Amino acid sequence: MLDNINAKNVPIILAPMEDITNQPFRTLCKEYGADLMFTEFIAAEALIRDAGKSKIKCLFEDSERPIGIQIFGHNPKSIVEAAIIAQEYNPDYIDINFGCPVKKVVSKGAGAALLKDPDKMVEICNLVVKSTNIPVTAKTRLGWDNNSKNIHEVVLKLQDTGIVAITIHARTRAQLYGGEADWTLIDEIKKDNEIFIPIIGNGDIKSPEDAKDKLTKYNVDGLMIGRASIGNPFIFAQIKSYFNNQTYSLPSINEKIDICLRHMQLSEEFIGEYATMHQMRKLYPHYLKGISNIKEVKMKLQTTKKLNEVKEIIINLME
Repeated sequence: MLDNINAKNVPIILAPMEDITNQPFRTLCKEYGADLMFTEFIAAEALIRDAGKSKIKCLFEDSERPIGIQIFGHNPKSIVEAAIIAQEYNPDYIDINFGCPVKKVVSKGAGAALLKDPDKMVEICNLVVKSTNIPVTAKTRLGWDNNSKNIHEVVLKLQDTGIVAITIHARTRAQLYGGEADWTLIDEIKKDNEIFIPIIGNGDIKSPEDAKDKLTKYNVDGLMIGRASIGNPFIFAQIKSYFNNQTYSLPSINEKIDICLRHMQLSEEFIGEYATMHQMRKLYPHYLKGISNIKEVKMKLQTTKKLNEVKEIIINLME
């Protein structure tokens, strides 16, 4: 997937997102052209304990390939053990999360907290590569905060461990998901002749124009789309259309509603009605964005307790 990259076939990748990139959503993104996708991140310790939710996160269909299972943790031994378990699901990649900024993750020394200890990142990558026979990738950030942007050092060290690609979210941990993504360090990395590992850029790619701009300016080997895809799997097809002929179409209200309903159906089949009701509540505002007089409808969607009634409300929004 990351071999023989050029401007016309640069992979457009779905980022791993907790409570978002489950199998139903990935199915839609694949249909709209996502070239590579990752599961929600999975706690190494939970996977070792054989936790049911973690096992579900590892599931995927062959139609979703190529796909990576992403794991996170702070203990190298546990991460290796979890990677070996993940390998049993036969993904195309195992991805190590060195970038999650949320407090409950970094407070345990996992995710972006590992940017404070590049040698430990190296140890983890070395061990996972040696313990598995599936290509290993890593996802990380610029650094812990504005005073410790050590990503250049990190990339130089990690590329020698045998991992096959590094995704860089162009923010620090301190930024969380706010502020502006700064791709200048990605630019420096791509211009460093000592760096040979493929670099995937992530952060503030909100439109096809953003994707083209980032690819043109920074010459990355792949583009990863995160929050801009939520309720908007269309973005993958739009980016590819824009790359090919400089044009793309926006989905109509009815197309958005159709995909929302399909997402609900796939989710109900995968995780059941109750879990679907809970999960879709955070997605309605994304799918239904742009519909006039939607405020009252959103309130109904948040309080309605039966999926069939939700579907009826949404169908009635069609023009």
